[in-house]
Amino acid sequence: MGVTMALVAPVLRTLPWRALGAAGALGLLIASMARLTDDADELLALNLLRAAALAFALGLAFVLDDPARHTTAPVPTRRPVRHALRLALVAPFTAVWWTTAVLLVPAGIRPPVGDVTLEAGAAFTLALAASAAAIRFTQAAEPGQAVAGALLTTAVLGLLLWPGRWPLFVGTEDPRWGAAHDRWAVVLAAAVVVWGVCGPEPLKRRVSFRPVRT
Repeated sequence: MGVTMALVAPVLRTLPWRALGAAGALGLLIASMARLTDDADELLALNLLRAAALAFALGLAFVLDDPARHTTAPVPTRRPVRHALRLALVAPFTAVWWTTAVLLVPAGIRPPVGDVTLEAGAAFTLALAASAAAIRFTQAAEPGQAVAGALLTTAVLGLLLWPGRWPLFVGTEDPRWGAAHDRWAVVLAAAVVVWGVCGPEPLKRRVSFRPVRT
């Protein structure tokens, strides 16, 4: 516990605040367009919030970047603890940011907050899970840029190619709204599972010693 607390200040300094700040500013700018557009309706506000959430998720893709990854591997604090610490430090900022983004949308055209928050939470968790997977299966110390690019590409392709039988991106008036958010809950749960599986360090290969024949 003492070692973990000692890590708070160093981790706080090494978090990608510039990337998060830029992504957050872009996301709030997108969300604010609901106030700046005279003919904005609920569908436009919903899509603006979705775009804002995606923008912030791109910033979250950098949260697990650790330039000192290969030098901190031998420390007694395990990787899941270090990742959890980074998440704990970023979570309040994320909560404040999302609350601000939602409040920027006028109340009269604001989509159901709980359902939209579920979508945003799934996007945020997917970004973190993809970063954890990149760290688990590669030697990259800072995979954030690649993960952000993959996340953006996946979002665009998802809008174009996602099967119509299992819609995710529907409007609030669509009768499939409830079923779509059941699927969003599955996406969120799957992302949490992937993150949990990819969190620990990979097991080292066991070295077998064979007796030398003389």
